[in-house]
Amino acid sequence: MAAPMTAAALAASLVEFDSRNPSLAPGAPGEGAVARFLADVLAGWGFAVELTEVEPGRPNVVARGGRAEGPSSMVNGHLDVVGVEGMVHPPFAPLVRDGRLYGRGAADMKGGVAAMCVAAREAVQAGIDGEVIVAAVIDEEYESLGTRALIAAGVRADAAVVTEPTRLSICPTHRGFVWVELDVRGRAAHGSQYELGVDAITQASLILAELDRVQRDIFGQRRHHLLGRPSLHASTIRGGSGLSTYPERCTVTIERRTIPGERAEDVLREVAEACGVVRGRIGTLDADIRLLGAQGPSDVAEDAPIVRALARAIEGEARPVVVEGMSAWTDCAVLNEAGIPAVCFGPGDLTLAHAAEEYIPVHEIDVAARVLQRVIAGWCNHSD
Repeated sequence: MAAPMTAAALAASLVEFDSRNPSLAPGAPGEGAVARFLADVLAGWGFAVELTEVEPGRPNVVARGGRAEGPSSMVNGHLDVVGVEGMVHPPFAPLVRDGRLYGRGAADMKGGVAAMCVAAREAVQAGIDGEVIVAAVIDEEYESLGTRALIAAGVRADAAVVTEPTRLSICPTHRGFVWVELDVRGRAAHGSQYELGVDAITQASLILAELDRVQRDIFGQRRHHLLGRPSLHASTIRGGSGLSTYPERCTVTIERRTIPGERAEDVLREVAEACGVVRGRIGTLDADIRLLGAQGPSDVAEDAPIVRALARAIEGEARPVVVEGMSAWTDCAVLNEAGIPAVCFGPGDLTLAHAAEEYIPVHEIDVAARVLQRVIAGWCNHSD
């Protein structure tokens, strides 16, 4: 009998598929092919598998194993990857060198998807009293349509682990983000006619300077013990028509990274107050503020049952247990909002996600699979 597929081998197979998100890379194929492959693998392992199309040609994979009557756990990961421009190695030709698996998505997050699938297989084959749900979803890199569709379809579990790359640390909390557009209107005039012109770019820069002051003087007072302080930066700026013309318009987009307890309306109020300060200095300011999008932070207590279960499982590997905050936004926030306590834990390093050189240590994939197997078995066998 052939040996069962290892997590590292499954990760290499997943990396072979070009699953670039078409919302980020126009014309890209999306997740269809890799989703069908993974569904076949999971079905071959005995899981009850559903392929549910979320967008045309872009299905979620939902696989269930064990007994639906008992405690339930979910492992969740996304199948989409970002673009490949500038990569220094072939993106979809998985290469193992010096103990690393190279390829687009190796770290973010096909290594984690492989680990969670193999962990579920091993836990179910050993026997569990509850149910494990394996959710391999689309579109996390853009709008999280996959996990949102999962929740809308009524899929629920008592707890979840999202296998984003955390270097095998437990991440019970992560930042959110708010995107804001600031549109400042001036008055066009010849560059020599200062009495007529109103410089929209300079006025926008004064608002940004005030927001920077708030970031330096106030954000530090709002620190989260795992995430640090919130942050803000100007992402893009458009304005002006020529060297000798006062710019009549300047549009700035701003990203504000939030910590638990902060909401989109708080950020909009910050920007409005900065506009008020500038208006008080220069007398007139014609500016509009528009919310472009927002995703809330995620926060699970450090002594929550799923965190304790992960900690025990990591100790079983004779590894130190590290609990820290995650800087990036993940689908944990969607799951938590639906009432499913969800934390991040997975192989790989987030700093290599989307990078020109993307790789994952092979041994971390297999360690993550063993840890997650213990978590699933313990959770579904009432051992918390």
